[in-house]
Amino acid sequence: MTFTTTKTLADKVRADFPILRQEVNGKTLVYLDNAATSQKPLFVLNTLRDYYEQYNSNVHRGAHTLSAKATDAYEAARDKVAKFINAASRQEIVYTRNASEAINLVAYSWGMNNLQPGDEIILSVMEHHSNIVPWQFVAQKTGAVLKFVELTPEETFDLEQFKQLISDKTKLVSVVHISNALGCINPVQEIASIAHRYGAKFLVDACQSVPHFPVDVQHIDCDWLVASGHKMCAPTGIGFLYGKLDLLESMPPFFGGGEMIAEVYLDHSTYAELPHKFEAGTPAIGEAIALGAAVDYLSSIGMDKIHAYEAELTAYLFQQLEQIPQIRIYGPKPNTQGEGRAALATFTAAEVHPNDLSTLLDQEGVAIRSGHHCTQPLHRYLGLPGTARASLSFYNTREEIDAFIKALKETLDFFAGIFS
Repeated sequence: MTFTTTKTLADKVRADFPILRQEVNGKTLVYLDNAATSQKPLFVLNTLRDYYEQYNSNVHRGAHTLSAKATDAYEAARDKVAKFINAASRQEIVYTRNASEAINLVAYSWGMNNLQPGDEIILSVMEHHSNIVPWQFVAQKTGAVLKFVELTPEETFDLEQFKQLISDKTKLVSVVHISNALGCINPVQEIASIAHRYGAKFLVDACQSVPHFPVDVQHIDCDWLVASGHKMCAPTGIGFLYGKLDLLESMPPFFGGGEMIAEVYLDHSTYAELPHKFEAGTPAIGEAIALGAAVDYLSSIGMDKIHAYEAELTAYLFQQLEQIPQIRIYGPKPNTQGEGRAALATFTAAEVHPNDLSTLLDQEGVAIRSGHHCTQPLHRYLGLPGTARASLSFYNTREEIDAFIKALKETLDFFAGIFS
């Protein structure tokens, strides 16, 4: 997989995604719901199929050839993920079902055992539910206090307010890298530095950043980072937790069962070394191997190239949306090169309900997301019942944006006729 022609990035890769050639409601699919889940290239799908067709076996438990091959591929994928985010050790990568499970792992293993009444946890109002609800559980059980960073007038993370909120009582800061609703890119390296200055740990929800530009956990200096495979061209049911080695070593297991043990007696057990002490039971073997294939695929293109192309698409998308007077876009504006925010636009359109908008766009073959995007607190903060969201990936084209804008204008004209 090499990309050396003068075609746009999407032109080079679209043949790898057969789903993009199908029709929806008699129209060629325009898939603009990438923040919810990405499409999967043939390279990843074939890797998953090859596992089940050629060497399906459980890992770590067998001396036979199939088990050895499956184990090698499963662990090789861990090495690929570690390199992809520049972890210092492969032992710092723990497979999970998804980012939600990864956050829960930290919440229950570290949070429940380290937080006490009066300790503070700082989140932000833009967090995905997966980075709020587990900490609510922890606060209820431990007596810890939740605090929330609000937004600047530009609808970004209010770093100055964060500096006022944090104190010696703060034990954890957990913040999204890129908001899946606002599209703002949060200053995670600076947040990490401030948190550590107060002796607090720092967790990054990187679900919306890892698939779109290079992420370096050592550069950020985060204590934990979580991501979901299905948003980065891998199958569903697989994600990962990164954690600093000494921190993971200090944390007790989250789940008990097979795989995570060293020795089991009737009255006690000892646990496996990292990362296996956090991976109880038969894992999602094929999905983990396919995650490794997704990392190979993204790396073969180059995350810098993916980011640069998506920035071009972002600039074009905003140029087109800003020509529609009924549209109100949330989050910061990109610069003329499309930099400064993620490749998504969350918006409202006058009196039109986002669900109605999404439904009619679907009739034109355009797939966008509507609702609260698992950010109900953010929508309440903004005074909104819901929003519509168009989110891009490196396999999208300007022509697809044109088709979306055309369908959007026609839909708004339709509702204007009803409301008039």
